[in-house]
Amino acid sequence: MFKKIHTYLEKRIPERPPVLRDMERYAKENSFPIVGPLVGRYLFQTAKLTKARNILELGSGYGYSAYWFSLAIKRKGNIILTDTDRENKRLALEYFKEAGLDSQFDFHVGDAVNIARKLEGPFDIIFNDIDKKDYIKTIDLAAKKLKKGGLFITDNVIWSGRVADREQDETTRAIVEFSQELMHDSRFYTTILPLRDGLAVAMKT
Repeated sequence: MFKKIHTYLEKRIPERPPVLRDMERYAKENSFPIVGPLVGRYLFQTAKLTKARNILELGSGYGYSAYWFSLAIKRKGNIILTDTDRENKRLALEYFKEAGLDSQFDFHVGDAVNIARKLEGPFDIIFNDIDKKDYIKTIDLAAKKLKKGGLFITDNVIWSGRVADREQDETTRAIVEFSQELMHDSRFYTTILPLRDGLAVAMKT
C-alpha cells in the first residue's frame, strides 16, 4: 500500500527543470540514493516558509537536495554541502553551473560531522542524510548549530518500513535509536512524516 501511495503522489508532481531531471536520471542509472522530487519539493517549501538564508547539509551526494534548497533561497542564501567523495563535489558544481543557480555554495569533502563541528553557524536549516550508523551523532550537533526555531530535517527514518520489523539489522536499529532519542530530546519538537522513505522534522525550541 505504501508503495502504491508513493507512486500515486509522484505522478502528481509538476514537471521539474531539465537539470533536475538529469540528476534524477543519473541517480536511477547509477543506483545512487537521492531524496527524490517529493522530498525535494518539501525542502523547497521549508526553506521558503522559514525564509532560510543559511543551510547546512550533512551528506550531500552530488547536490540534489541542495538544488531544491537553492531554488527557494536563490542568491540571498548560503548552502554548505558535505560529502566524502570528491567526485560528487565535481558533479554537483557542474550541475549547479549548468542550471545557473545563484546561491552561494561551499562544498566540503570529508566526514560531515567533523566538518560541521568546526563551522560557526547558526544555521536556519540542517539537512541530515549521512550514514545511518552515525545519525545519533547529529542530534547534539544540530542542537548546537541551529538557531532557535531552526529546522533539523533527517531523511530515511522509515527505512522502507524496516523500522517496524521485529528482526532488525544494525543499520535499522541505528535509525530506530536515533528517532527515539530525537523525539524525546527536549531541545527539539519533532514530527516524523511518512513522505517517501520518512522524514524526521525537528524544530529547535
